[in-house]
Parts: sequence; structure tokens; C-alpha cells
Amino acid sequence: MRGISKHFGSVEANKNVNLTIKSGEIVGLLGENGAGKTTLMNILYGLYQPDSGEILIDGSPVSIRSPRDSMELGIGMVHQHFMLIQNHTVAENMVLGYKESPAVFPQKSIKKTIKDFAKKYGFAVDPENMVWQLSAGQQQRVEIVKTLLLGADLLILDEPTSVLTPPEVRELFSILNSLKKEGHGIILISHKLEEIMEICDRAVVLRKGIMEGDTPISSVTKEELAKMMVGREVIFNFTRKEVKQGRKILEVEDLYVTGDRGETAVSGVSFSVREGEIFGIAGVSGNGQKELAEAITGLRKCESGKVIIEEEIVTNTNARKIHDRGITHVPEERIKFGIVPNLFLYDNAVLKQHHRTPFSNFLFLDYPVIHEYAKDLVLDYQVSTPSIFSQMKALSGGNIQKLILGREISGKPKLLVAAHPTYGLDVGATEYIRNQLLKLREEGSAVFLISEDLEEIYELCDRTAVMFSGAFMGIVKPEKTGIEEMGLMMAGSLHKTAEADQ
Repeated sequence: MRGISKHFGSVEANKNVNLTIKSGEIVGLLGENGAGKTTLMNILYGLYQPDSGEILIDGSPVSIRSPRDSMELGIGMVHQHFMLIQNHTVAENMVLGYKESPAVFPQKSIKKTIKDFAKKYGFAVDPENMVWQLSAGQQQRVEIVKTLLLGADLLILDEPTSVLTPPEVRELFSILNSLKKEGHGIILISHKLEEIMEICDRAVVLRKGIMEGDTPISSVTKEELAKMMVGREVIFNFTRKEVKQGRKILEVEDLYVTGDRGETAVSGVSFSVREGEIFGIAGVSGNGQKELAEAITGLRKCESGKVIIEEEIVTNTNARKIHDRGITHVPEERIKFGIVPNLFLYDNAVLKQHHRTPFSNFLFLDYPVIHEYAKDLVLDYQVSTPSIFSQMKALSGGNIQKLILGREISGKPKLLVAAHPTYGLDVGATEYIRNQLLKLREEGSAVFLISEDLEEIYELCDRTAVMFSGAFMGIVKPEKTGIEEMGLMMAGSLHKTAEADQ
């Protein structure tokens, strides 16, 4: 890619970017939220057209007008959110787009091909399994095999480890190294610098749409990469101070919650969270974490059991009343439950508290106060936006998350329910948010933290419940539990007796 530039209105997403990928190498693509990484890859994959610049394959200029053009040129992309059809089998998903499939019973002929690929790269994929029956790691393998079947020589992987357990991450890295040895080029987009340092040969850093660095991994440190990304020193070691825990803010007793498909999503969980404590929920996405958070915050009905806030039973109380009791919520589905996309940023900055002083004076909203409050949130939480008068739907996912976090934390809640608060955020924003959570803890607030990032769990949590298939596999103290042990619990292979509820 030579001299690639792309504008969206007045926003310069990419400016004269040069990127070279060689066969047989893994390149990490890094940058802050809004740095232009996704835009650059969308241009390479044919979803966007550059304003200027050119793309060359094997030294020859090519025109990529669509993803189909990209795939025909040997470029494949495994998206962060898998693009598989859940109610079809693995074989049926593989057939889609595969040119060599026969017209009659194509899934039969492709089964052997799938098994051959799986054997070649050392992982098991049963072509007859339904996709919805597969774990996140298994679905990712299906995506990779599908991309290879379509003839990809260059693979783009967008945040590939975000929903994987530690053993699945190791298996993925083994597959990537095998592909590298075969001569495939791989672009790995990730915010996890430890993974970039472990698996990549080279790191390319974008900052504000401009190429900030292109360096071999062997000649750079994690701290230097972080500084390239955000333009300042980043602190990676967080100090969790000793805090005297107070009274119980939240108690959950033998809770059962039904999921969207009528299944039991939460199965008999019990725990409590105290003032000055960060209580974590670790686990692979889809094991009941979302439903548990929604039941606590009034967004989902409980089938049985109790939710108790400050010794008052609030089971199945509506979300407005839960919030009025000092419980704030950073939801997993940030667009669906966290914002109103068509409203302005300043409107979204006061959602759920617009009816209170100082934002409202009886019948009327005090817009000058709201505007100043929104400006402070944008500044304090590093939200990248042209103006507080921009519509929320114009912001990137990471910047939407920053605004939601700022709104929910700034009210100094009694309990913050935070589902994946740093998901999709760059290293600088992640550092800031984690420090804010620790500050809340030190100020005496309780924090209920749901995270798939084990680094985050180990850095922040006083106690952690590991969740699998709707149930707790145990409540442990992270500093006394090894990462391998935690990984086995996340996979449902190890159950520990819960520690005493302190």
C-alpha cells in the first residue's frame, strides 16, 4: 500500500500511509481508537476506496473495488465478530463462496477438504457440527479454514483473541505460526501488546492517521510501542492499594435467569460485593455474564432468587429505580443499551440523570450546564469527537465506550456494574479507565466487573467468580490462582469450592 489517504468529511482517517507485507511474516497493526487502522484494512479488503494512493500485489498495481475483488486477489479477513450463519453446519458455511463446490450436494464434497485442512494445521473441526454448538475458539478456526479455502495468501485478523480462553489463544498462535511457515502473510490487529510481542515479526503503528512507526519486534519494547501509539509514557503496572472493605452493597442469592432463546442463562449463582471491592466475573463470552448483569440492573427479569441492594430486595425492579438507588451500568451492548445514536453527544452525556439537578430545573433542561458537563466528560475521558453537538452514531465504538464510562463513573455510584469496560479501547484509554476503576474502589464504591481480559482481572479484582454455562466454577482470589487454572475454569474443566464470601 503506497501513499494511502482517506477522508470522511473534515476527518482525515489516513494520510499518506505506506504499508508493506511480505510472505511468511506476521505484522502487528497498532494504534489508538480512531488512529485509522480499521479504515486502512477496510481499504485493503475493498470496503472503502482510497482518496489517493495505490495497492500493489507482487509488485503490480491492482484495483480492489469490493471484498470479492480482494478475495480473488488472495486477501482474506477474519472479522472480530464472526460472520458465520449460526443455524447452519460447518460444512454449509464453508460452501458459501467456495468456487469449487459442485452444484449438487456441495456440502458432501467439502467435508473431506475441511478434514484435510484441520489435520494439516493440527486442530479438530467437525464439518457436521452446527455453528451455534461451537465455542468461540472453534468458530474462529472455522473462519480461518473458510478464508484459506477461498484462496487467501494474506490474512487480516481483527482482534482475534478477544473471545478466547488462554488455551485457545495458544492454539491460535500455533496455527498462525504454521501458516507463516507455509508463506502466508498475516496482519494482526490487536490492543494486547503482550500478544503482539509474542507472535509478531514486525509492528506497524498508526497515530491520528499517520504512520508513526514500522519496526521489527526484536528491536522494540512494549513500553516503546505504547509510547508510539499514544505519544506519551504508559504505565502498565497498576497498584491496587489495600482498602478496608465496608458493608455489602450488592447481594445475589441463588439467582436463575432465562436467556433470549428460552434457555437457562444464569443457574443458581450467589455472591456479594462490598464497599471498596472490585468483584470480577471472568469467562468466555456467552456463558451468562450479560444476562446476570442485566438482571442486577433491572434490564432482564429473574426467574427465581434474589437481588438485594443495601439490604433491600430489588428483584425485578425496573432499571430507572435501580439507577436511582446509586447503581450505574456500563452495558455489554453499548449501542443498544448505552446510548441513543440519533441524539447529540451532550444529550447522551446526561442520559438517566437529565431529570435531576443541576441538569434540570423542574420542567426545563438547563442546556448551558449540560453543555459544560459534556465538554468536561469529553476532555476527561479523551473522547475523540469534532464537537459535543455531533450525533453519537458518528463516533467510533471506542469513543462511544469512553463517553458511557465517563457518564457512569462521574456520578460516584455506590455500585458500578461494568461489562467489558475497556473492550475495544487502545492502550492509553485502557490505562486511564483501569485507574478510574481503582480510584472508585479507593473512594469506597463497589465495582462489579465483567471482563474477558484476564490481565484486567488480575490487575483490578479483589475476588473473581469464573463463569461457565451459566454457573460459577468457583470464586477465587486472582493473586492466589494461576492463569492456567483460571483458563481451565473458564473452559468448564475445573470446579473449585467457592471461597468464603467476605
